[in-house]
Amino acid sequence: MSDDQPQQFWQGVEQFNTGEFYACHDTLEALWMEATEPEKTFYQGILQIAVALYHLGNHNWRGAAILLGEGSNRLRRYPSVYGGIDVDELLEQSAALLRTLQQTEPEKLATMKLGEAEALPLPKIVVGTED
Repeated sequence: MSDDQPQQFWQGVEQFNTGEFYACHDTLEALWMEATEPEKTFYQGILQIAVALYHLGNHNWRGAAILLGEGSNRLRRYPSVYGGIDVDELLEQSAALLRTLQQTEPEKLATMKLGEAEALPLPKIVVGTED
């Protein structure tokens, strides 16, 4: 963990990684609203990916795809490791999920189980270490 991030951020990471996407959104939104750049956009990118995963759980494929793209675009401006997390890993996992959403028929998506490697693997936030 990075000492640079408030405890509330790590709470949001834990919520994200345990599938509590709505709670993660609420936690990170509170940080985002008070933050200044560059953290403001960083928090927003992560919370948009969390909301995308929340939409996915509600079978809102279009909303999930849009927010995965928007959140990823915000995070692309950050270094490989930023704020204590492996940004590149989160981007790679999010891009893989977005490709699956874009290439799979909605009827088939509705039958796929969330979080399973052979179905719809959900991104996880990995703690990153700077070299």
